[in-house]
Amino acid sequence: MAHKPSNKKLYSQIVDLLQSARNKVVQTVNQTMVLTYCEIGKMLVEEEQGGKDRAEYGKELLKGLSEVLTREFGKGFSVKNLERMRSFYQIYGKSSTPLSKSENQKSQTPSAELKQHEFVLSWSHYLKLMRIDNENERKFYEIESLKNNWSVRELERQYDSALYTRLVLSRNKEKVKELSEKGLILEKPKDAIKDPYILEFLGLPERSEYSESHLEEKIIDKLEHFLLELGNGFMFVARQKRISLDDTHFRIDLVFYNRILKCFVMIDLKIGELKHQDLGQMQMYVNYYDREIRLEDENNTIGIVLCQNKRESVVEYTLPENNEQIFASKYQTVLPSKEELKLIIAEQNS
Repeated sequence: MAHKPSNKKLYSQIVDLLQSARNKVVQTVNQTMVLTYCEIGKMLVEEEQGGKDRAEYGKELLKGLSEVLTREFGKGFSVKNLERMRSFYQIYGKSSTPLSKSENQKSQTPSAELKQHEFVLSWSHYLKLMRIDNENERKFYEIESLKNNWSVRELERQYDSALYTRLVLSRNKEKVKELSEKGLILEKPKDAIKDPYILEFLGLPERSEYSESHLEEKIIDKLEHFLLELGNGFMFVARQKRISLDDTHFRIDLVFYNRILKCFVMIDLKIGELKHQDLGQMQMYVNYYDREIRLEDENNTIGIVLCQNKRESVVEYTLPENNEQIFASKYQTVLPSKEELKLIIAEQNS
């Protein structure tokens, strides 16, 4: 009896095709909805500007429109939501050339001027972004949301952990400007380093008696969250990676690979104060990987010692002046406010 050929490959290809089509449909619907909301916001702004008493006229206009749209389309058109659409146009759509009144009356679809905008995120993303007052900061989070495919929850988490502030405070003016134009660009090892790292997703109290192994266990349990905190291009490689020198065995807590920088990134976890021996040990790990593991087309290995406390003088005098491979960063297990974060970084740089 002839062997019946397997159709698994065909089934898989058709499933992938349909999934891709569904994703495109969802994306198209999202873009159309956001564009339409921006057009509604534009019409409201222009109509209010023509009112004699804009404040009172605006209130009545939104109230009446809300009643009409709710009767026609159901939920989603409260006065508050209409105010959001108006704000959305004022923030994102005002760079468009305004339509004349005659053109606007003819148009029943989003105007050609607004169509030139690439609204690639969901309406929920933009609702969050609109609450960010600083334009450069808002642009940064918009770029990073698209680049990293952040969910709304992850966008909120990155904003609440003050990612932009942490990056800005460690960069010069030229690099700060780049953040709002291109997002976070990894060109050299230092670009991938944050200080501090915010690990509130581990669920550990700020002042708690836990061991380094417990901290590591928590990170592995929340590995996806930890990778997002590390940033662009990181992939998990190993935990408790053993290396042997003569008859002595050492274990590296966590090993990652960054496909953008094309290098291994090793992380050692330290509870309490950073010691010069911790940096020396990491230097040994880095040297071993560079000489024994790294391929010819890969870049030098990066080592990060994550600690609760550190003295910059210890880091400065332990590591060479031209160091671009070994870094020491603090970690926080609770979300600090932006003011607290600035104090933390100011203390580290003093």
